[in-house]
Amino acid sequence: MKTHLKFLVILLLSGTMTFGQGQENYTPSQSNLEARQWFQNAKFGMFIHWGVYSILGDGEWVMQTQKIPIKAYEKLPTFFNPIEYDAKEWVKMAKDAGMKYITITSRHHDGFSMFDTKATDYDIVDGTPYGKDVLKDLADACRAEGIKLFFYYSLLDWRDDNYFPRGRTGAEIPGRSETGEWDKYIAFMKVQLTELLTNYGEIAGIWFDGHWDQKDWDGKKFGKLNVDWHYDEIYKLIHDLQPQCLIGNNHHLAPIEGEDFQMFEKDLPGKNTTGWGTDASDVGNLPFEVCETINGSWGFNLQDRKHKSKKELVQYVIKAAGHGSNLLLNVGPMPNGKIQEEHKESLKEVGEWMRVNGETIYGTKQGPIPPSDKMASTQKGKIVFLHLLDASETEVFLKDFNKKIKGIKFYKDETSVNYKKNKSGLSIQIPEARLDSIDTIIEVTLK
Repeated sequence: MKTHLKFLVILLLSGTMTFGQGQENYTPSQSNLEARQWFQNAKFGMFIHWGVYSILGDGEWVMQTQKIPIKAYEKLPTFFNPIEYDAKEWVKMAKDAGMKYITITSRHHDGFSMFDTKATDYDIVDGTPYGKDVLKDLADACRAEGIKLFFYYSLLDWRDDNYFPRGRTGAEIPGRSETGEWDKYIAFMKVQLTELLTNYGEIAGIWFDGHWDQKDWDGKKFGKLNVDWHYDEIYKLIHDLQPQCLIGNNHHLAPIEGEDFQMFEKDLPGKNTTGWGTDASDVGNLPFEVCETINGSWGFNLQDRKHKSKKELVQYVIKAAGHGSNLLLNVGPMPNGKIQEEHKESLKEVGEWMRVNGETIYGTKQGPIPPSDKMASTQKGKIVFLHLLDASETEVFLKDFNKKIKGIKFYKDETSVNYKKNKSGLSIQIPEARLDSIDTIIEVTLK
């Protein structure tokens, strides 16, 4: 058994815990502000959902959806042996796709840790025949290739007795105790976060998920929060250990003090097409990130046939950038450690597009033309990149476009584009032969 000395020490030191919900009076360090700027410019990252749940091939929520008893689920690690895992291959795949960072699940809702932790034996090093720290290998590979590394960390836990009171999910999983000590659970998380920010070099960010599990839900909106997550302590701990480390929390709310970027799950900023996302009124002023799956699942799902096309994926990158946001595109590796061939092919296709057109995405800000399903705009200095996503329209009218124009041409082409500008707006004519089936890019140079 591992020693739980660190766990006990932090628990004792934590003392009486306050009930603040953010890092009060948080002032970002200079290194944090620089990291935020880097993040805003990066625009494209890889999300990786990987854990013992991949063995069952039914997504990362399989413990909940199939109501698997804890004792039965605990058998999974004993035959999790991803001998074909190659961190260098993963990182090269992400880099070739044009991605600038990777966010990987260090611990998901099933409570299994994919790293070497002293807080529990329920981890990949102590609980599996593989016996190696996959996050250590990934951190080394990222560092070698200049790719930034973020750790996803689940706030909720379907296994730990001290995750009590119980949240909205996991209630029907057999074998859960009806008692627990919340403060011990908070202390446990502090130990693990300390390890993640101490043992793997510089970490670009922590990506929290699960806050919503402790909020009432009436089927239409979230209600009151039933616990204190101690963000005042947790966020301070992270920023004290690595001041540049960016904190994001997938709570579907306006940013909480101490957070450094705002994420939007399966939705563009403020759209909330899911019904449980972030409303437009809760969109803050921090850097944005949209997360989406390459198919229909986060974790490996053997039956998933909802694989997105090249057009869908490229246009998602464009639409996210048109909202001034990054896109974090997810893959769910198989239990053997390999990434599905379909995913690899899609990443290759997106990478080919980004190598040609990445200038219109990386380092840009949201352009002056409001994004829609038909178009998006990004801007870099005096140049506006107009991305036309509807290949059927040969004339585009931009209402109330009152900026002074120096010239308009096709991107990477000296060919001028015909346009007319008056008090009503800007009309641009596109020859049918010049329309691209995925994205016709027009370069507008402002005076």
